[in-house]
Amino acid sequence: MLCTPAHPSWTIQTNPFPPVEKLVIGRSVQEAVELLPRIFNLCRAAQEVAVRLAFGLELAQGWAQALAGDIARDHAVKLAVTLPVRLGKSPMPLPKETEDLPACLFGADGFPETPAMFETYLQSGLGIAPVLQEVDQMFATGACCSDLPMIRTENAETPGAIENTVAARHDAHPVMRHVEKSRGRGPLWRLVAKALDLCSALSQGLPEPVRSDGAVLVPAARGLYAIRATQRQGRVTSFRRVTPTDHILAKGGVLEQSLAALPADKHALAPLLIEIIDPCIPVTLSGGSNHA
Repeated sequence: MLCTPAHPSWTIQTNPFPPVEKLVIGRSVQEAVELLPRIFNLCRAAQEVAVRLAFGLELAQGWAQALAGDIARDHAVKLAVTLPVRLGKSPMPLPKETEDLPACLFGADGFPETPAMFETYLQSGLGIAPVLQEVDQMFATGACCSDLPMIRTENAETPGAIENTVAARHDAHPVMRHVEKSRGRGPLWRLVAKALDLCSALSQGLPEPVRSDGAVLVPAARGLYAIRATQRQGRVTSFRRVTPTDHILAKGGVLEQSLAALPADKHALAPLLIEIIDPCIPVTLSGGSNHA
């Protein structure tokens, strides 16, 4: 694992949502099912699938397409609109049809499948290649990398620091292995994971929701949701939700490790780093060489 020396001077402040259990315990199951997707509407389909499965309810018709569509659109906006603007570039116009996203974002041949193809693609100027190339150049090899165990079924409800991002879904891909070996588990590695996850969403390649020891695990745009819930006579009696944001912001988690490995002369890049990691809630930094 490539990693630059840690810099301990950052203070991370967030304004998290109130505990979800306080919002749903005592309500009817139907109220909970309707409430959560509205509150957490960035991943509306994932929330609805997770909470319905947690209460043993039938999934709505077309749920898989809705879930994949939400994930694909989230990645597309990040890669083609938000990040280019953050880098001072013009946003890319996105097609109306989701099936046209790969050609728009990656070029006619799609996203590269081998290390050699990937290195060629970075120089191609096609689609999001200029964004990936600039990020690659801005962050030195080993900068902003993290070294955490990947999320798996057995640790999904663990509240501490684990790699619960879409990178965990694609860590074995040849391009991901190549970027990890050549640059570390840093910003470029994370953006490659988003591109691969978009392709998986559009090709029905996302992992299926599963139930593990009473918990429901559902893929979403930022990683894997875990929900555990019980009900009695139609009323919610317990509810626990562990999200990618919980893991990203945990002590010693992805954000803390990545910021610690941001070289002091590149502290001005902290907002871009947060944009790439994308913890889903506002983050304020203090300390470092520059406040962010």
